Order: sequence, then C-alpha cells, then structure tokens
Amino acid sequence: MSTTAPGRAIGAPLHRIEGPQKVTGTAPYAYEHNVENPLYLYPLHSDIARGSVKQIDASAAEALPGVIAVISHQNAPTLADTRDRELAILQSDEVAFRGQYIGAVVAETFEVARHAASLVRIPYDEEPHDATFTPDRDDLYTPSQLNAGFPTDTEEGDVDGAFSSAAVTLDETYTTPLEHNNPMEPHTTVAVWEGGDLTLYESTQGAHSVRRLISRLFGIDRDRVRVVALHVGGGFGSKGQPHANTVLAAMAAHVVEGRPIKFALTRQQMFACVGYRTPTVQRVRLGADENGRLVATSHDVVEQTSKIKEFAEQTANATRSMYATEALRTTHRLAALDVSVPSWMRAPGEAPGMYALEAAMDEMAIKCDLDPIEFRIRNEPELDAETGLPYSSRNLVACLREGAERFGWEGRDPTPRARQEGRWLVGTGVASGMYPIFRIPGSKVRIRSQEDGRYAVEIGAVDIGTGTWTALTQIAADALEVSVGEIDLRIGDTDLPSASVAGGSSGITAWGSTIFEAARAFRDRHGQNPSAGDTVEAGMPDNPDTQNYSMHAFAAYFAEARVHEDTGEVRVPRMTGVFAVGNVINPKTARSQFIGGMTMGLSMALHEESLLDPRFGHVVNHDFAEYHIPTNADVGEMDVTWIDEDDPYVNPMGSKGIGEIGICGSPAAVANAVYHATGIRVRDLPITPDKLLR
Repeated sequence: MSTTAPGRAIGAPLHRIEGPQKVTGTAPYAYEHNVENPLYLYPLHSDIARGSVKQIDASAAEALPGVIAVISHQNAPTLADTRDRELAILQSDEVAFRGQYIGAVVAETFEVARHAASLVRIPYDEEPHDATFTPDRDDLYTPSQLNAGFPTDTEEGDVDGAFSSAAVTLDETYTTPLEHNNPMEPHTTVAVWEGGDLTLYESTQGAHSVRRLISRLFGIDRDRVRVVALHVGGGFGSKGQPHANTVLAAMAAHVVEGRPIKFALTRQQMFACVGYRTPTVQRVRLGADENGRLVATSHDVVEQTSKIKEFAEQTANATRSMYATEALRTTHRLAALDVSVPSWMRAPGEAPGMYALEAAMDEMAIKCDLDPIEFRIRNEPELDAETGLPYSSRNLVACLREGAERFGWEGRDPTPRARQEGRWLVGTGVASGMYPIFRIPGSKVRIRSQEDGRYAVEIGAVDIGTGTWTALTQIAADALEVSVGEIDLRIGDTDLPSASVAGGSSGITAWGSTIFEAARAFRDRHGQNPSAGDTVEAGMPDNPDTQNYSMHAFAAYFAEARVHEDTGEVRVPRMTGVFAVGNVINPKTARSQFIGGMTMGLSMALHEESLLDPRFGHVVNHDFAEYHIPTNADVGEMDVTWIDEDDPYVNPMGSKGIGEIGICGSPAAVANAVYHATGIRVRDLPITPDKLLR
C-alpha cells in the first residue's frame, strides 16, 4: 500500500486497501462469516396477491429428516412494534401482495430446507386485488411528502399563462418502467441469538440502521443487537433500508436460539420483497421565448406505491432547480396497489426524472432550432430557482464544453437519420445531470492512538463496494496530518460509533466531515505526540453554509448510438461523462463509480424492465435469463473525466458525492442519440428494437 506524505492523501489514486482480500477470496461477506453449526432458512412466499392464509399444512415438511422447524403466523415470535406493515411479517394470516413472506422452513442443510418448503401446503381465502398501474386512475392521491423529505408539489409564477403565450412549446409524456436492483451479492443475513443477545452478519448499506430497526421490532435494547457488515457486494439502494428478509432471519434464529441461521435470497426471490424502482408516467411541458429561453416549465409525475406502506420518489425534484425559467410547477401523484413496497434504487427520483427532463430539453432545442448544448447553456440559472440561494459551485457549462471537445461534438450535423454506415444508422446525443449534496446526521468517529504509533479511526460505516475503506483512510490521514500507513481504519460493525447509511451519495460527506471533526478534537486535546491509548470521540459538525448555498454535483453526458436499420438493434459504442464533483478523494475508485453509474444509465435506457402481470401481481421475468442488465459485450468505450472544482462550502474535504451522479442524465443521452440516429423519438424506456421498427 502506498503511504503518501502527510496532507497529500486526498486526491491520490491509491489501490483499494481491501483489494488483496477481495481478489483472494478472504474478504468475508455476510454469508461467509465463520459460525459454528449453522442452520439454513428457506422462505415461504404467498402465491396470491391479496387475501389470507387459510391453513398451514406442514406435516410432510416436518416429517423430512433434517427439518428443525416450520415457522408461520401460528408460531412466530410476536413483534413489539408492528406499525411498519412491510416488516411486520408473520403477525397475522393477512396477505397483502404476491411474494410476501408467510413462513419459513429451517433445516440442517439448504437443500433440505428448500425441498421441505416445496412440501408445505397452503390454501388461501383469496380476495380481488388491484395491481394495474395507469396514470388515468380515479384514485390517485397526493403523498404528504416525498422521499428524503422533499415537498410533494411546488409552483412559482403563472405556468399556464406563460405556457399559452410562449413562442415555442413542448407537451410530451415520458415513461420509465418498474426496475429491480440487482447487486452481485444477494440480500443475506446470518443471525444468532445467544443469552438474549442478537448478532446479525448482514449485507446492508447501514449497519446501525439495521440495529435500530431490529431492536425496535423485537423490543430489546440496542446494545443487545450487534450488526456486522465488513464487506458488502453492492446494493444500489436496495440494501439502504432494512427489509423483511432480515426480520425473518432474526425470527427464525429466535425460534432455534443458540444456533446460527443462514438466509441468502435467491436471485428470483430478490424480485419479490427487497424493493424496486417505481414505474413513472411523466408529463413535461416546456415553453420558450423567441430566443430559446424558458418561460414555463411544468413536470407532473404519477408513480406506483404499495397499499401497506407508502414510498414516493422525488421524481420531479431536479426540475425545480436545473434550469432558469420564469414560471415553474411540479406535482407528484401516487397509485396505491396490491404490490410489494418500492424503495431506493440508484438516484431514486433523480434518475427517472432527469431522463424525462433531459429528453424534453433535447426535443425543445430542436423546436427552437438550437444546438442542444447551446440551448442548455442559454437556460443556465444564476440562482437555484427553488430556494433562491446561490450555488456553492455550479460548473455544468464547463462540463458541457469539456465533454463536447472530448467527444467530438463540433461540426455535428443535427439532421436526424443523416449518417449511415452500412446498415447502421449513427447518431449522437447529449444530456445534463445534477444530484444534491445530502448531509445525513447521526455519525460519530472515535480516534485512538495505538502502541504501534498508528491511529485507530473507528466508525460504523459500511463499504458497499464503492471504495469506502480506502477513501476514509485517505481522509483520516489528511485530517490527522499523517501518512496513510499510519491509519488503522475500522468500519462495518455496530460495536463501533454510529454512522449514517451509505446512500444518497452522502457517505463521504457525513463520515469524512466527522473524521475531520474528531481529528481536530484529538489534536486539540492530545497534541502532535499523543500517548498510547489517548482517545477522543466526536460527532458530525454542523455546516452553516448549507443555509447559505444550494449544493449539488453536476455532469454532462455524451453518447453515440448505432441502430440497425433492419432489426432495430441498438448499440452504444462510446459514451463520455464529464463531472463537477468538487475534490475527488481517490481518482481510481471515483472513475469506477462514474463508469458504473453511466453503465447503469445505459442499462436503464436500453434494457431494464420488470414485467408485472396484473392478473397475478408478480414480476414474470424475475431472473437474469429475462431481466437483462449489460454485460461486457453491451458496454463500449467509457470516457470519464472531471473538471477542477474548488468548493470550500460543502465539507472539509471540498468533495461532493459521486455514487449517483453517474446515472442521472446518462439514459437521456442514449435516448437522444437514438433519436438523432433514426429520427424516431422513443419516450417510453427501455428503447427496445420493436419501438424502432416503424
């Protein structure tokens, strides 16, 4: 491991600290923790979308050698808190959606548990259900607030009047489908109760979040619950909030107290109970004057939620401050259905919302007879239209200009379907992106000097594969003004001080700010030459600049699309992304995040769609055979860079979150390139070949 000089760790392209463990297979993921004499759980899912369980006939399963227990609402532990109906499983015979957990088999081996589960007979009293999502339902309603606390609706100025008098107008509807997170590591829990204490080895984005939830549900003190998450194989938001699988594992471990329970979801099961990106229907109206400046912007969104628990994405939130406009309105409405609960998926809200906005901006640029880059620059705001605050830094224009040069935009013929190579129609597209800077409270850091002269820096944060182990080590080195080799970072365990969730691109901001605060307190108390054992603990400091500035990351995305004239096949041989994200902590891990986000945007544009059969209320393409995400052959050249951006207001590191910004506008860049290649405007993602064969 490189040991950079004091004060120079941030910005160095260090190799991942945990890299050798991962490539040698010695990094323990949740399922791989060494526990003695484990048992294995296989869940029972409901086969109906609404009704109740009439009976649980487990006699055949219980007679199978190796079966330890069959758990259902008839014998499951009683939860102390049942207000969250997604998590209050096995507390009654009610069935609220297809795939809901209605029981579990615990056995000596996974194979026996799975076979025994197939032998359990469960008749139902079935009731009519509603799983049809349409934007013209008569029961749409306004949620009280959106995810992350954003207001549901906003309005500034006379939108309808400005739109009707505008010189150029656009009124189009864009849709995005239901999509499922598919991290490499499935949702996994290893649970063991011993003497009233519960230990969970968990695949999660927030160890302390799981601890708080489980202690509340089971009515025990938090210090009796330990959650360990040393390494997590991705989450993309689906592991940001605890789901019912964790509760089910803890329940089973309670029933067989003293023996560990291992429970890893199969790929198919992950399409049932661990969240998904809600489908959206988005009507975007834009009005511009003769010079191509926006005078009216309206973004109306309809989404899906579950009857048992509301989740409302902030889909139109980015529209509220992305471009200058004289009048602005955004709305969100929900359709509550007999389906499982939607949840976070990379850039929840911003990803589908910016697709619609940036596709609309492309269409509007054409109507105004302006280059798409020039149209965006012409509508660059001086202040955040929603808050009225200046931006701490806003370098979108620099991203667009840098990207145009790198991509080769100059001299582009704007005429659709003008370029052809053999049977391939070739086009290029551009889009912008924005993601807010979140400061999630609740983190603490403990710093302790060790006998070996190094510093133990301890926080219960989780690395979900993004490079947190490495980035926090670099931050700690600079905060303490020592070399990277003098830092002994400890994360991924609730025995360590509390940490906020790894979500919303907020981790480095929250945890890094707290490390700097703890380092300051440590030096104030112990000086530059502390004694072994000297310790200090500090919480995340307030940042008064959040009241004075609007803080966001920005990006520009460029894509080339090739569409086969005969088959409608779409290929994207190259994409360029240019980002304005403050100081980059580690260029190597940051580049990986940007490429991953853009690849996920490519996937959103061309491939991903969960198909729900409303007759039965379940997703039918619930595996990798039919739910396609890009493989190596689908991804062409990814050119990624970032501009030098000094933002002293966001946090002590001057950094901005990068996990989500890669996906925010990249689907629109691909969609806009497909239009330029074919002259066919597909407004309903994903862009599949059938939509291009007209």
